Amino acid sequence: MHRINSRILAVVVAIVFLSTSAVAPAEIKPVPARRAAPGFSLKNQNDRTVSLDQFRGKVILVNFWATWCHGCKQEIPWYMEFAKKYQASGLVVIGISIDDDGWKSVKPFIEENKVNYPVVIGTEQLGNQYGGLGSMPVSVLVDRAGRIADSHSGVVDKGAWEQGMRQLLNEPNQDASRP
Repeated sequence: MHRINSRILAVVVAIVFLSTSAVAPAEIKPVPARRAAPGFSLKNQNDRTVSLDQFRGKVILVNFWATWCHGCKQEIPWYMEFAKKYQASGLVVIGISIDDDGWKSVKPFIEENKVNYPVVIGTEQLGNQYGGLGSMPVSVLVDRAGRIADSHSGVVDKGAWEQGMRQLLNEPNQDASRP
């Protein structure tokens, strides 16, 4: 009996180790399968316009979030880290809050958490254009040519998401009309 239990334990430990130690690769779509990211032009907390077009030639991480979303609060520090770490390589992070009360709750949140990337107030309609907001947060990677390369509902796997960003940052800009 003791021998069987130790074998079962060894198998369980091996399964747990293998499932937690391997980071699943990001699901970056091949270039022909990518569709254009919906454009937007929204105001940030300083009443300055932030638009997708102003970041032409950059890899953009668009994050739909809300102050009431626990998963969002988990991801925001990761995205702040990515914004700082990969800015020189061409990454831009844009947070799009869908809080119903707008800046009333969002502005204190971003100030308290010292969010280091642009944050705007969006709508569910904009979220639907990006594939829907069924499970918050929703994160979208946009390639240098303005096409959606990956999207994820719910909390991302930090390592896999970073791997996907690096993959996009290493891709050449395949749209001659964009600098």
